[in-house]
Amino acid sequence: MDRVSELARTKAAVIFTKSSCCMSHSISSLFYDLGASPAVYELDREARGREMECALQRLGCNPTVPAVFIGGKFVGSAKDVLGAHLNGSLRDMLIEAKAIWF
Repeated sequence: MDRVSELARTKAAVIFTKSSCCMSHSISSLFYDLGASPAVYELDREARGREMECALQRLGCNPTVPAVFIGGKFVGSAKDVLGAHLNGSLRDMLIEAKAIWF
């Protein structure tokens, strides 16, 4: 859990993914389209990826990827991020965390 928390604070927007997950790719693309440049950690390519995946499960991530953190706070998975995007709050969160500027 410490490693996940540490990495979640490295940038304003952090996404934990797997290289084979299409939803992970979609969420990362959404962030880039909004003008953010998130830190993306592919768990299947990280040395401690399995350990981090277990930590994400303990946070309540099911499925474990994509797992999104904004401003060091856990936002949720793809459905949570897409819901926030549809209601306009994702952009506000990114602005507040200084991941994007307007």
